[in-house]
Amino acid sequence: MKHLLSIEALSGEQIAEIITLGIRMKTERGRHATRPLSGQCWGMIFSKASTRTRVSFEVGIRELGGDVMFLSAGDIQLGRGEPIKDTARVMGRMLGGAVIRTFAQSDVEQFAQYSGIPPSTP
Repeated sequence: MKHLLSIEALSGEQIAEIITLGIRMKTERGRHATRPLSGQCWGMIFSKASTRTRVSFEVGIRELGGDVMFLSAGDIQLGRGEPIKDTARVMGRMLGGAVIRTFAQSDVEQFAQYSGIPPSTP
């Protein structure tokens, strides 16, 4: 799956696969056979605060071998009027993945469109 932009865009089969994988990963927590995010830095952009979302993604990314960088709207130019597509292009050159929590679904979709995360595979 390239992006998970909205659960509404997923089929019932895809949702079931995600739930099954989630159950397995939770069971293996701290004992994962592989660390699929090893060597990757992920960005987390939060315009809308959330304790549970932030903590769960930060812990999950780290437990899967990745590094994570938390960015609030005040930390980046996005909070000062920079277009989301410019932020996406810059971050896309440096990050292995991104988590976005914002007020507008269109921001998430535009970030996905312009970031190039994850990179296309041949």
